[in-house]
Amino acid sequence: MKVKFCGAARYVTGSAHLVTLDSGYTILLDCGMFQGSGKDLWEWNNTWLFDPHKIDSLILSHAHIDHTGRVPQLVKDGFEGNIHCTHATRSLCAIMLLDSAKIQERDVEWHNRRLLKKRKKGKTGGKDKMRVPLYKSEDAHRAMEMFLGYSYNRWHRIHPDVEIMYRDQGHILGSASVTLRVNENGKETILGFTGDIGRPDRPILKDPQPMPEVDYLICESTYGDRDHESTPEQSDKLLEVIKRTCLEKKGKLIIPAFSVGRTQEIVYMLDKMENAGLLPKIPVYVDSPLAVNATEIFGAHPECFDDELNEYLLIDDNPFGFNSLNYVRKVEASKAINDTKDPCIIISSSGMMNAGRVRHHLFNNIDNEKNTFLMVGYCAPNTAGGMLKAGIQELKIFGEYKPVNAEIVSMASFSAHGDRGEMRDFIGNQKSRAKAIFLVHGDYDTQLEFRKYLQNDGFGDVIIPEKGQEFELK
Repeated sequence: MKVKFCGAARYVTGSAHLVTLDSGYTILLDCGMFQGSGKDLWEWNNTWLFDPHKIDSLILSHAHIDHTGRVPQLVKDGFEGNIHCTHATRSLCAIMLLDSAKIQERDVEWHNRRLLKKRKKGKTGGKDKMRVPLYKSEDAHRAMEMFLGYSYNRWHRIHPDVEIMYRDQGHILGSASVTLRVNENGKETILGFTGDIGRPDRPILKDPQPMPEVDYLICESTYGDRDHESTPEQSDKLLEVIKRTCLEKKGKLIIPAFSVGRTQEIVYMLDKMENAGLLPKIPVYVDSPLAVNATEIFGAHPECFDDELNEYLLIDDNPFGFNSLNYVRKVEASKAINDTKDPCIIISSSGMMNAGRVRHHLFNNIDNEKNTFLMVGYCAPNTAGGMLKAGIQELKIFGEYKPVNAEIVSMASFSAHGDRGEMRDFIGNQKSRAKAIFLVHGDYDTQLEFRKYLQNDGFGDVIIPEKGQEFELK
């Protein structure tokens, strides 16, 4: 058996790991999109390190686009096998992949229009060329016909020589670790893939469940060089930021948040504040059609809820809705929020501020010192969110430079990724069993720190694979 690292290798996005059995049967673990604003992303997302026609089976860990975003492209380019995932992941992919397709079409249209304008002015556009979308809506629809949903905590046979088990990972709705039990040449080998490791004691979802002991482990490492701030003060800090921005400064609090997971967590926290009489009487907007649809899907999958939320449902049957909360679908309503001068809270995607409606809120509000941008998750360094977190004083948005006068606040405690200690604890039962641990889904400098952290704790062979590197698992 061999494993080839085709994405998220010394990089945070683009998760894709190819497993090839001695028989030639191929399994792709995740098929994610490379995200951010780097100059190489377009080429990376248009290049396969394998032949899509020759992939027999696709296994998804969860629905985030950096783990699923190239699935319709894989299908368009020749993949014809089954797509395996949990039930909730299938539900989320139905809306997220269609939304991603529309983004591909819009972005390509904007790029081509901009390039044509340059050429009309006598400019060559450098190395830029006319583009076609990675995939279209019809490719996303076709891909969804190939999905198969599975329950947690049971072995499911997907091939005569391969069984799969999903365990709840507590990262987003439907997220899972993947354990493969492979029997070939009279020998059993167990390969584990953590997917994205969630965090214990987070709202809404169950805590991450330990994986079975494995022979080889592919492990994420996003926050492998740091510890998150403690969570008990999280609600108090959020309320403090709300009061300072909306009551004292009379400004807008803008929270860039991923549509799935982070948005629902913040809304749930605000809902509890409202029920406790703590939330100021100001309007709250969730300005993302995808987030609106995703919130409806959350209600359809109570099997993922933790005990705290199940108890909360006894006193509030809608934990994602309260009187001052407004879900915004239409573009006109989104534009109206920018026109208002009244204090409010705006939760809008994307979390890295490199796409989506939040870009318009950024453009219209970053230069006003009354406003606050609250960063609640990981942002790649070269995205608008990453640059704001790094303290940039001026930001180019829609071709115009804007001074950063608004207050920038970061709360790492909202992260859905485990920190280095939480990840170490999660894989602790692998210390004496795993022959090798492959670190993926992290920046290289962070992975170097995490490898040292694990080795100091007694873990053995910890490998940081390069993109395209292949290993034989004996």
